[in-house]
Amino acid sequence: MKKLTKICALVFIVFFASSCKNEKSLQSYLVDTSGKEGFYTGDLPISSVLSAKADVSDDVKETMKSIKKINIAFFPKTADNLEAYKTEKAKLKHIFTDNDDYKSLMSMKTKGMNIKVYYTGNTDAINEVIAFGYGDKNGVGVARLLGENMNPAKIIEMMNSVKMDENSDALQNIMKGFSGI
Repeated sequence: MKKLTKICALVFIVFFASSCKNEKSLQSYLVDTSGKEGFYTGDLPISSVLSAKADVSDDVKETMKSIKKINIAFFPKTADNLEAYKTEKAKLKHIFTDNDDYKSLMSMKTKGMNIKVYYTGNTDAINEVIAFGYGDKNGVGVARLLGENMNPAKIIEMMNSVKMDENSDALQNIMKGFSGI
């Protein structure tokens, strides 16, 4: 009976240890970089970043309601932090390439930046839209748009129908890190 108990306990421990993922998530990365020296980070409610034009449709207003907030983390590259820049870029690449939750939406190169856009959820009900970018002149960063059941077509329509609120102090402080992008 003691042997059976020991065997069951050993099997349980092995099963428990092997079921734990040591996989880094975007959420843990954002938490880890918050307040870390050299990073520009922030969590912004969508209302502080976007303001609807007076003539937007009810669909666009409804889409804006499906978005909760934006998380941003940016690490500017300087001559003094080349190794740290490479490390942060590798961490973010690892998060997106080794995690099946993030589905690629598009990739592009613009103004010396490599930008990849990912999403989570179903194609007609997205929960997150993530933009990951890096460039040798600017640095590396990630922006995550969080919401519930966001419709990609309606998100694009919304982005064409709204303007950035330039008076947002929170947005201006975050965007200082994105200068040159």
